Amino acid sequence: MARRALFSVSDKTGVVEFASKLVNLGWEIIATGGTQKLLESNGVKTIGISEITGFPEICDGRVKTLHPKVHGGLLGRRDLESHRQQLKENGIEYIDLVCVNLYPFAATIAKPDVTMEDAIEHIDIGGPSMVRSAAKNWESVVIVVNPEDYDTVIKELEANGDTSRETRLQLSAKAYTHTAEYDMMIASWMREKAGLNEKLFLEYDLKQTLRYGENPHQSAKFYSALKPVSFSLATAEQLNGKELSYNNIQDANAALNIVREFDVPFCVGLKHMNPCGAAIGADIKEAWEKTYEADKVSIFGGIVAVNRELTREVAELMKPVFLEIIMAPSFSEGALEVLCTKKNLRLLKVDMTRDNKAQTQYVSINGGMLVQEQDINIVTPTADMCVTETKPTEAQLIDMDFAWRIVKHIKSNAIVVVKDGMTLGVGAGQMNRVGSANIALKQAEATLAAAGKDIRKEGLVMGSDAFFPFGDSVDSAAQYGIKAIVQPGGSVRDQESIDAANKYGITMLFTGERHFKH
Repeated sequence: MARRALFSVSDKTGVVEFASKLVNLGWEIIATGGTQKLLESNGVKTIGISEITGFPEICDGRVKTLHPKVHGGLLGRRDLESHRQQLKENGIEYIDLVCVNLYPFAATIAKPDVTMEDAIEHIDIGGPSMVRSAAKNWESVVIVVNPEDYDTVIKELEANGDTSRETRLQLSAKAYTHTAEYDMMIASWMREKAGLNEKLFLEYDLKQTLRYGENPHQSAKFYSALKPVSFSLATAEQLNGKELSYNNIQDANAALNIVREFDVPFCVGLKHMNPCGAAIGADIKEAWEKTYEADKVSIFGGIVAVNRELTREVAELMKPVFLEIIMAPSFSEGALEVLCTKKNLRLLKVDMTRDNKAQTQYVSINGGMLVQEQDINIVTPTADMCVTETKPTEAQLIDMDFAWRIVKHIKSNAIVVVKDGMTLGVGAGQMNRVGSANIALKQAEATLAAAGKDIRKEGLVMGSDAFFPFGDSVDSAAQYGIKAIVQPGGSVRDQESIDAANKYGITMLFTGERHFKH
């Protein structure tokens, strides 16, 4: 008796060729609805599902394969006499292969005007049932849900007359993955509509198995979300260099989040998820030059990201510096000619289309998961936020806006010192705020001293990601000649900081918005 294959597919890629090859190998093809029409119109002889069940498709096609003659043929065990006898008594023949993929629910709910009724009608019932039945009986039944597996199945059938046990097990696992993803997609959508949030379903595809994690003894993988977004390494195009590492990916992602803050030409150099230098400029050349001048030491082995096309001129300036990664929305041919001579330098072309949509962030902890909305808010510092007697100048307001956009991306406790759209000192991750302030101030002093300048004469601007719990940070700032401070405010001792700023003639703004980054 000829072996039988059941076809019912939404994704019809390659299905005619697959079915034709099975027929050439002596198989009979059972098919449903639109799949049958497609196969028959291409000369593939089929048996309609109603001929098998002896029952018509009803309820507008909602019920067509939910029948013992389908599921008995799939689930009946070939190695049990009792199963063989029961199938024989009920006139049920074995089905040896199932080629099924499911209604396009994802495409349906992606439509901006989708209705609940339309979405519900694109929830497949018979398809997942057949997939599960076939996958459960994988010892005897081949289940194919992905067109990419058609060739594997045909090659094994042509070579050996059957598929291997290993292949059937892998196909079964893929089948259950297919139905799990499908059910999760439906559940997530329905739960959102129903206002339920006590469960979290996540789906990511493996993009890359990494050589190791943060350290060589840790294994690691890189997964990408199904829905592409801008400013994402998951969709970046690597144009040159070695494979990305776990730490590369973490650092590069942090750099992209900073780049996202700026519309004007901007460059950031980053190490260990903190900016070591950042600057705006009239063009990318100026932005890079200021970024490099901000900290020539720390940028060694770092990551650089710009928000304009990287030109040959800028590439020539970057080439002498040891960098791990350079990211840009595009690279000119000249820039590639220059930088691709460094075989290990990773060049990443990243979609930097601005959408101003906050993504959901997930952070695993031991035995749990933290979920939050991405921090994309930014309050632009304005003169009416001033809480001191000394009022800000226009130039100071511009620098305070720059400092405020940078400091939110520095590990808390975070302090940044800037001047003319350029970081001069960065204090990150200290256990107290005055410690971070002193680090940033001393770095700024050293940077300016190297250029022959006295920090106390420069009138610098300081930014803090959270309020000053005491006036000591303002005292430190005054000793280094800081003339303007931007911070959220909100401390019970705010007046202490205000009084200190008034004492030193410093202008200070309270934005009312904190930006902790842990």
